[in-house]
Amino acid sequence: MTSQQNRDPFEARTTLETGGGPVVMYRLNKLEEMGLGDVSRMPYSIKVLLESVLRQCDGFTITEDDVRHLAGWQPSTATAFEVPFKPARVLLQDFTGVPAVVDLATLRSAMAKLGEDPRRINPEIPVDLVVDHSVSIDRFGSMLAIAQNAELEFERNRERYELLRWAQKAFDNFRVVPPSTGIVHQVNLEYLASVVQTRSVGGDSVALPDSLVGTDSHTTMINGLGVVGWGVGGIEAEASMLGQPMSMLAPEVVGMRITGELPEGATATDAVLTATQILRSHGVVDKFVEYFGPGVGKLALADRATMANMAPEYGATIGFFPVDDVTLEFLRLTGRDAALVDLVERYCKAQGLFRTDDSPEPIFSETLELDLSTVVPSIAGPKRPQDRVALTDSKKAFWQAVPSGYGEDVTPNPELPDDYLGWLNNGGEPKAEWSQPQRRRRDLYKQHRVPFEIRGEQTSMTHGSVVIAAITSCTNTSNPSVMLGAGLLAKKAVELGLRVPPYVKTSLAPGSRVVSRYLEAAGLIPYLQALGFHTVGYGCTTCIGNSGPLPAEVTEVLNENKNLVGAAVLSGNRNFEGRVHALSRANYLASPPLVVAYAIAGTMDLDPATDPIGYATNGDPVYLKDVWPSLEEVRDALQQAVQPVMFETEYGNVFESNTAWNSLPTPEGDLYDWDHHSTYIQELPIFDNFSTETGAIQGISGARCVAMLGDSVTTDHISPAGSIQQDGPAGQHLWLHDVEPKDFNVYGARRGSHDVMMRGTFANIRLRNKLLPGSEGGVTVYLPDGADSAEAGEPMSIFDASMRYQEAGTPLVVLGGKEYGTGSSRDWAAKGTSLLGIKAVIVESFERIHRSNLVMMGVLPLQFKDGENAESLGLSGYEVFDIEGVDDNLQPQQEVRVRARDVAGNERAFDATVRINSEVEIKYYRNGGILQAVVRDMLQASNA
Repeated sequence: MTSQQNRDPFEARTTLETGGGPVVMYRLNKLEEMGLGDVSRMPYSIKVLLESVLRQCDGFTITEDDVRHLAGWQPSTATAFEVPFKPARVLLQDFTGVPAVVDLATLRSAMAKLGEDPRRINPEIPVDLVVDHSVSIDRFGSMLAIAQNAELEFERNRERYELLRWAQKAFDNFRVVPPSTGIVHQVNLEYLASVVQTRSVGGDSVALPDSLVGTDSHTTMINGLGVVGWGVGGIEAEASMLGQPMSMLAPEVVGMRITGELPEGATATDAVLTATQILRSHGVVDKFVEYFGPGVGKLALADRATMANMAPEYGATIGFFPVDDVTLEFLRLTGRDAALVDLVERYCKAQGLFRTDDSPEPIFSETLELDLSTVVPSIAGPKRPQDRVALTDSKKAFWQAVPSGYGEDVTPNPELPDDYLGWLNNGGEPKAEWSQPQRRRRDLYKQHRVPFEIRGEQTSMTHGSVVIAAITSCTNTSNPSVMLGAGLLAKKAVELGLRVPPYVKTSLAPGSRVVSRYLEAAGLIPYLQALGFHTVGYGCTTCIGNSGPLPAEVTEVLNENKNLVGAAVLSGNRNFEGRVHALSRANYLASPPLVVAYAIAGTMDLDPATDPIGYATNGDPVYLKDVWPSLEEVRDALQQAVQPVMFETEYGNVFESNTAWNSLPTPEGDLYDWDHHSTYIQELPIFDNFSTETGAIQGISGARCVAMLGDSVTTDHISPAGSIQQDGPAGQHLWLHDVEPKDFNVYGARRGSHDVMMRGTFANIRLRNKLLPGSEGGVTVYLPDGADSAEAGEPMSIFDASMRYQEAGTPLVVLGGKEYGTGSSRDWAAKGTSLLGIKAVIVESFERIHRSNLVMMGVLPLQFKDGENAESLGLSGYEVFDIEGVDDNLQPQQEVRVRARDVAGNERAFDATVRINSEVEIKYYRNGGILQAVVRDMLQASNA
């Protein structure tokens, strides 16, 4: 029995009777009775954190003061103290999970080399890994696509899968959900999450709120089920697995009051795009968002999950919906055991975690409003999720968003005839009654329109032609209302004789096999297939960049017409530059029904309110309103098609059902047998020349800037997940190791190889480095001693330059703007940064996860003072940088002095804030990273 099991300093333990028998719980209201805080009026999400520290208070990693501080949480005290949070479990997906397993295997190897028992490296809490990011859309548009893509998936990823099979056997508390099951977040929502767990502790069955951290930023989707969980980098997740508490500043909680109901024509996707725009504009980075108000009870659980999913897009740590009757109904719908539903209801009500319409409103740091009745159909793009555009403005917005570098500026003319596009596609000439602006617009279309033949059919493409239309991603595929809506729209369109232009790559990637079951039960699959929306796989596809190749004819047109703006429409949550596909320059997020509609139209140059999306068999124009399903039609389909038995059947044998997975060989042993010739799996080099002693914090002087970047630099810019370019450093590395370009796979699948990922860092084809004006891609200018301009330096890849600088012993910095590190919880964005020799990143603001990842890889995050940036300070990026005050006295969020000197000796000095936020992070930085700190802690414990 551990010391934690013996401790109950607040005498909060009590017994709760449930239908499954008595359980032990730690009463939160005991803390209020003791006068420690107004616990009953706390945000529900803070109560979950409070229960965690109360139950796990051991006097060491979590102290009584930690409990007292959090029990006294008030809006005025938020961020004034740290919270040591230990989640109940960890969730991984394969893109981020494979490098996490590589890290754990590396830790085991390091422990063995140090003469320690490698089995000490083992998850202390339950870990689930869902294989969902490896399937790519190589085949589409046929009933054979799903089987063909699955076969290619296993061919490409066999080595990675064998590593996961080893991990499943070598580690305790580690399960792997096989490929072709579904997207990690949907599997979590429909199966893995319990809302309330029980755990055997000292012979007692202890009840506790389900909570987690996950190595995918959209872990937040589970907040819709009343489960506190958020995305972290793989290295932070590994620390949680190994029993390390996550130290975080007590969060501010922004309450968003929901009122009204969605009107006819609007979907949950439109609601979340609206909320994302509001919240991102307000600013909620590093904050919790909690939904409340009379409209919450009217939102279906799937709608809540859709809104919670996109917390990373609006910048929040979580977007939380408390447990209520809707939660219980969803648990029953998805086939959860009756005893679990009883436990959830009894525990949450006893613990003050159950919301009703009569519950008093919690006290929030600040509140915002979202009236669902004002939500209108929308899309978001062309390159950021928060850039919502009302559907009625979409045509104008597309042309306004087309940068002049992509083609000639075109001002949309709202007076174009309704049949303009249809007439133009048939090669007509201007009509006599057309005005001069209309004739000018026609000439521009003709100038940029490229005719070609594909699959024996003559067609053409121009600016805004939709080359990808994908129903994909956890955001929407978890929601039966929008998935059935897409099927109903397809049915109406097919019955009218509409079809999809041959240049559009269509795909349907359901979030779980249950989706296919209810689409089949509703009789909608044949209609989706008639429009090319055949199921291509069960996983995260287009949204992560696994969109696969475009048809050869389309690729040729886009490659030969560099200024042509091809577009993608996807029901995902990410549309950053270079992420969806290298040849898709404008990417839009939309609901699944709108994805089908835009696929039919084949263009973004469309006003769905006034322009037809196509023409019926009899030649009549068909408008969006003619095929859009009503709310009543969707509700009827929901009631008929979605049944608990579907979930029970699909998840009843989930770990054994994939025969291809189960037939893979499983490596044996406590230590992984590294293959040093592998281009997929390599031992991470961070323990090369490892010292068992913690060294002093080293200063940064004589640094050069390797990249000077603008605003909204995403983790996709820093570490792309998609295709590997043959002419880039990573492609050249693979080529030299006898890997054919057809076998390059994608960056996301090669995250177990640091040799590939280092070369892929800052390799996004849309990265714009101001050190090399006019450039695009992962390039920079190498600045030898005495060089102070692009002309005086040598252009080369960022990887090659960083190797040159490292050989010379020159540390590196990166300069950036606002929202640096937006996007996925991609630890390789920090790992790659560190391995390139970058010692500091100086920007205007960081996104939460990437800032944390930088610290955990030993990279110093610095933030310009408010109102200052590289431009205002007159920095060119060609200076030599010294950062003063980075030593053993470094404190969280202290100011340091940065001096930038040009070759003539002129100096610009400015203050910057160290964005290391806690003493624990100081410890990680001092050790050179969190993994080094874990090993040294274990060695210290062995010697104690």
